[in-house]
Amino acid sequence: MQAEDIKIDLDRDINRKKIQFFIKRIFDFILSLIGIVVLSPIFLIVAIWIRHDSKGPVIFKQIRVGKGGNNFTIYKFRTMIVNAEKKRELDIDKNDLKNFVFQSKSDNRVTKSGAFLRKTSLDEIPQLVNVLMGNMSLVGPRPEIPDVVKLYTESYAQRLMVTPGITGLAQVSGRGEIELGKTVSYDLTYIKNFSIFMDIKILFKTVFSVFKSEGAF
Repeated sequence: MQAEDIKIDLDRDINRKKIQFFIKRIFDFILSLIGIVVLSPIFLIVAIWIRHDSKGPVIFKQIRVGKGGNNFTIYKFRTMIVNAEKKRELDIDKNDLKNFVFQSKSDNRVTKSGAFLRKTSLDEIPQLVNVLMGNMSLVGPRPEIPDVVKLYTESYAQRLMVTPGITGLAQVSGRGEIELGKTVSYDLTYIKNFSIFMDIKILFKTVFSVFKSEGAF
Protein backbone atom coordinates (compact mmCIF):
# COMPACT_ATOMS: atom_id res chain seq x y z
CA MET A 1 0.00 0.00 0.00
CA GLN A 2 1.32 3.43 -0.97
CA ALA A 3 0.51 6.77 0.67
CA GLU A 4 -1.77 7.86 -2.17
CA ASP A 5 -4.06 4.95 -1.29
CA ILE A 6 -4.81 6.44 2.15
CA LYS A 7 -7.81 8.75 2.05
CA ILE A 8 -8.59 9.65 5.66
CA ASP A 9 -9.47 12.69 7.74
CA LEU A 10 -6.35 13.02 9.89
CA ASP A 11 -7.46 16.41 11.26
CA ARG A 12 -10.32 14.70 13.05
CA ASP A 13 -8.06 11.96 14.42
CA ILE A 14 -5.54 14.49 15.73
CA ASN A 15 -8.13 16.82 17.26
CA ARG A 16 -9.84 14.08 19.25
CA LYS A 17 -6.49 13.03 20.74
CA LYS A 18 -5.29 16.45 21.92
CA ILE A 19 -4.92 15.28 25.52
CA GLN A 20 -2.82 12.29 24.46
CA PHE A 21 -0.58 14.54 22.35
CA PHE A 22 -0.18 16.83 25.38
CA ILE A 23 0.83 13.85 27.53
CA LYS A 24 3.17 12.77 24.75
CA ARG A 25 4.98 16.12 24.95
CA ILE A 26 5.43 15.78 28.72
CA PHE A 27 6.63 12.22 28.19
CA ASP A 28 9.12 13.43 25.54
CA PHE A 29 10.48 16.24 27.72
CA ILE A 30 11.09 14.06 30.76
CA LEU A 31 12.63 11.11 28.90
CA SER A 32 14.84 13.28 26.69
CA LEU A 33 16.16 15.16 29.73
CA ILE A 34 16.91 11.90 31.53
CA GLY A 35 18.46 10.48 28.37
CA ILE A 36 20.81 13.44 27.92
CA VAL A 37 22.01 13.17 31.52
CA VAL A 38 22.40 9.37 31.53
CA LEU A 39 24.03 9.19 28.10
CA SER A 40 26.40 12.14 28.62
CA PRO A 41 29.44 9.82 29.08
CA ILE A 42 28.64 8.24 25.69
CA PHE A 43 28.38 11.74 24.19
CA LEU A 44 31.93 12.42 25.35
CA ILE A 45 33.39 9.10 24.18
CA VAL A 46 31.77 9.34 20.74
CA ALA A 47 32.86 12.97 20.36
CA ILE A 48 36.50 12.06 21.06
CA TRP A 49 36.33 9.17 18.59
CA ILE A 50 34.87 11.30 15.80
CA ARG A 51 37.52 14.01 16.26
CA HIS A 52 40.26 11.37 16.23
CA ASP A 53 38.84 9.55 13.20
CA SER A 54 38.41 12.46 10.78
CA LYS A 55 38.72 16.21 10.50
CA GLY A 56 35.63 18.28 11.09
CA PRO A 57 32.99 19.08 13.71
CA VAL A 58 31.61 16.43 16.03
CA ILE A 59 28.00 17.48 15.49
CA PHE A 60 26.36 17.50 12.06
CA LYS A 61 23.63 20.11 11.61
CA GLN A 62 21.06 20.06 8.84
CA ILE A 63 17.82 21.85 8.05
CA ARG A 64 14.81 19.54 8.19
CA VAL A 65 11.08 20.13 7.85
CA GLY A 66 8.98 19.65 10.96
CA LYS A 67 5.38 19.98 12.06
CA GLY A 68 3.32 22.35 9.95
CA GLY A 69 6.07 22.55 7.33
CA ASN A 70 8.30 24.64 9.63
CA ASN A 71 12.04 24.26 9.19
CA PHE A 72 14.34 23.49 12.11
CA THR A 73 17.94 22.41 12.66
CA ILE A 74 18.46 18.73 13.40
CA TYR A 75 21.50 17.54 15.36
CA LYS A 76 23.36 14.28 14.76
CA PHE A 77 26.85 12.96 15.35
CA ARG A 78 28.80 13.49 12.12
CA THR A 79 29.14 10.20 10.23
CA MET A 80 30.48 11.54 6.92
CA ILE A 81 33.45 13.49 5.70
CA VAL A 82 33.20 17.28 5.85
CA ASN A 83 31.09 18.87 3.08
CA ALA A 84 29.70 15.46 2.15
CA GLU A 85 26.48 17.03 0.88
CA LYS A 86 28.44 18.95 -1.76
CA LYS A 87 30.13 15.80 -3.03
CA ARG A 88 26.95 13.99 -4.07
CA GLU A 89 23.61 15.31 -5.24
CA LEU A 90 20.42 13.54 -4.24
CA ASP A 91 18.89 11.58 -7.08
CA ILE A 92 15.25 12.59 -6.73
CA ASP A 93 12.84 11.76 -9.54
CA LYS A 94 9.76 13.90 -8.91
CA ASN A 95 7.76 11.58 -11.16
CA ASP A 96 8.73 8.55 -9.07
CA LEU A 97 8.94 10.04 -5.59
CA LYS A 98 7.41 6.98 -3.93
CA ASN A 99 10.51 4.90 -4.76
CA PHE A 100 13.02 7.44 -3.45
CA VAL A 101 15.41 6.05 -0.79
CA PHE A 102 17.34 8.65 1.21
CA GLN A 103 20.24 6.48 2.42
CA SER A 104 22.55 4.24 0.45
CA LYS A 105 24.35 1.09 1.59
CA SER A 106 27.41 1.95 -0.54
CA ASP A 107 28.38 5.50 0.32
CA ASN A 108 32.10 6.28 0.27
CA ARG A 109 31.49 9.53 2.15
CA VAL A 110 30.85 7.65 5.40
CA THR A 111 33.78 7.63 7.85
CA LYS A 112 34.98 4.56 9.79
CA SER A 113 33.49 5.84 13.01
CA GLY A 114 30.39 6.93 11.11
CA ALA A 115 29.76 3.41 9.80
CA PHE A 116 29.64 2.08 13.36
CA LEU A 117 27.55 4.97 14.64
CA ARG A 118 25.00 4.42 11.87
CA LYS A 119 24.94 0.68 12.41
CA THR A 120 24.18 1.13 16.10
CA SER A 121 22.07 4.31 15.62
CA LEU A 122 24.31 6.13 18.10
CA ASP A 123 24.52 8.98 15.57
CA GLU A 124 20.91 9.81 16.50
CA ILE A 125 21.60 10.50 20.20
CA PRO A 126 22.06 14.30 19.82
CA GLN A 127 18.46 14.47 18.60
CA LEU A 128 17.46 14.16 22.25
CA VAL A 129 18.29 17.88 22.32
CA ASN A 130 15.77 18.41 19.50
CA VAL A 131 13.18 16.49 21.53
CA LEU A 132 13.91 18.58 24.62
CA MET A 133 13.48 21.76 22.56
CA GLY A 134 10.16 20.52 21.22
CA ASN A 135 10.87 20.48 17.48
CA MET A 136 11.09 16.67 17.56
CA SER A 137 9.47 13.84 19.48
CA LEU A 138 10.81 10.46 20.53
CA VAL A 139 8.30 8.84 18.18
CA GLY A 140 6.87 10.20 14.95
CA PRO A 141 7.53 10.49 11.21
CA ARG A 142 11.19 11.08 10.41
CA PRO A 143 11.83 14.76 9.52
CA GLU A 144 12.47 15.16 5.82
CA ILE A 145 14.86 17.49 3.98
CA PRO A 146 13.32 20.55 2.24
CA ASP A 147 14.31 19.36 -1.27
CA VAL A 148 12.10 16.30 -0.88
CA VAL A 149 9.23 18.06 0.91
CA LYS A 150 8.83 20.58 -1.89
CA LEU A 151 7.93 17.66 -4.16
CA TYR A 152 5.31 16.25 -1.77
CA THR A 153 1.83 15.52 -3.03
CA GLU A 154 -1.12 16.57 -0.87
CA SER A 155 -1.27 13.06 0.56
CA TYR A 156 2.44 12.97 1.42
CA ALA A 157 2.20 16.39 3.10
CA GLN A 158 -0.12 14.89 5.72
CA ARG A 159 2.90 13.48 7.54
CA LEU A 160 3.77 17.08 8.47
CA MET A 161 0.66 17.32 10.65
CA VAL A 162 2.49 16.00 13.72
CA THR A 163 5.89 16.53 15.33
CA PRO A 164 8.59 14.39 13.65
CA GLY A 165 10.37 11.75 15.69
CA ILE A 166 13.72 10.08 16.29
CA THR A 167 12.06 6.74 15.59
CA GLY A 168 8.70 5.73 14.25
CA LEU A 169 6.51 3.00 12.82
CA ALA A 170 8.41 3.14 9.51
CA GLN A 171 11.78 2.82 11.23
CA VAL A 172 10.84 -0.32 13.17
CA SER A 173 9.42 -1.73 9.94
CA GLY A 174 12.54 -1.29 7.84
CA ARG A 175 14.58 1.68 9.14
CA GLY A 176 16.70 3.38 6.44
CA GLU A 177 16.19 1.00 3.56
CA ILE A 178 12.50 1.38 2.66
CA GLU A 179 11.14 3.57 -0.12
CA LEU A 180 9.54 6.94 0.63
CA GLY A 181 6.11 5.79 -0.51
CA LYS A 182 6.07 2.95 2.03
CA THR A 183 7.55 5.21 4.70
CA VAL A 184 4.78 7.77 4.25
CA SER A 185 2.15 5.02 4.38
CA TYR A 186 3.54 3.86 7.72
CA ASP A 187 3.63 7.46 8.95
CA LEU A 188 0.02 8.17 8.03
CA THR A 189 -1.05 4.91 9.64
CA TYR A 190 0.80 5.97 12.79
CA ILE A 191 -0.86 9.39 12.86
CA LYS A 192 -4.33 7.91 12.43
CA ASN A 193 -3.83 5.26 15.13
CA PHE A 194 -1.62 7.24 17.53
CA SER A 195 -1.78 6.47 21.23
CA ILE A 196 0.67 6.67 24.13
CA PHE A 197 0.67 2.87 24.26
CA MET A 198 1.59 2.75 20.56
CA ASP A 199 4.54 5.08 21.20
CA ILE A 200 5.79 2.87 24.03
CA LYS A 201 5.47 -0.19 21.81
CA ILE A 202 7.46 1.49 19.01
CA LEU A 203 10.19 2.55 21.46
CA PHE A 204 10.62 -1.05 22.64
CA LYS A 205 10.66 -2.31 19.05
CA THR A 206 13.29 0.33 18.23
CA VAL A 207 15.59 -1.03 20.93
CA PHE A 208 15.30 -4.56 19.50
CA SER A 209 15.81 -3.29 15.93
CA VAL A 210 18.97 -1.44 16.96
CA PHE A 211 20.39 -4.52 18.70
CA LYS A 212 19.75 -6.59 15.58
CA SER A 213 21.08 -3.76 13.35
CA GLU A 214 18.15 -4.13 10.98
CA GLY A 215 18.07 -1.81 7.98
CA ALA A 216 20.82 0.45 9.33
CA PHE A 217 23.80 1.65 7.27
